[in-house]
Amino acid sequence: MKSAHFIQALSILALASPFAYASDPSPLQDFCVAINDPKDGVFVNGKFCRDPKLAKADDFYYSGLNVPRNTSNPVGSTVTPVNVAQIPGLNTLGISLARIDFAPNGGLNPPHTHPRATEILLVVEGTLYVGFVTSNTDNRLITKVLYPGDVFVFPQGLVHFQFNVGNTNAVAFAGLSSQNPGVITIANAVFGSNPPINPDLLVKAFQLDKNVVKNLQSNFWWPNN
Repeated sequence: MKSAHFIQALSILALASPFAYASDPSPLQDFCVAINDPKDGVFVNGKFCRDPKLAKADDFYYSGLNVPRNTSNPVGSTVTPVNVAQIPGLNTLGISLARIDFAPNGGLNPPHTHPRATEILLVVEGTLYVGFVTSNTDNRLITKVLYPGDVFVFPQGLVHFQFNVGNTNAVAFAGLSSQNPGVITIANAVFGSNPPINPDLLVKAFQLDKNVVKNLQSNFWWPNN
């Protein structure tokens, strides 16, 4: 009987294990510098890998995160990602970074999610009101006002935001637990999809007037990341 229970437990663990990974797969080598040319490369985790013997310092390097970004856009923020697209040496390493600049008095990094990463945010300048919403059915809003030196975590996949409540520029840096965390900006996904979602569907989902939905669909903005 004990052996039967043991086998049953092993079976459950075996079935559950594919769903237990919370971030990118662990690398099986020191590094795997991503290349776009498949010639003489090996395809690993979404990118072709350069021969490790040909790796160079610039494959692991990026410069310029100290430079303030232009926040003159409809939401008053700019995200500068540093992921595998900018540093090919990040391929398979399961980590990336971003700088976020906020305009004074309401610069906003709108509600969005990262489908493949948890985010940890460090404020270095200004005052940010940040938060995330838990999953159904609680949909609980968890928020905090952050000051320089404060850190806040946004769990993987949850809708979250950052909003500048100060009268000066704000700057934050985010670490993400994926080489390519992805981003889904909620407003764009819902009202700016290509092709557009049927307005009748959105009218029912959001309980809005159809003219309001059409206006939203014609005025959505595109993020810079």
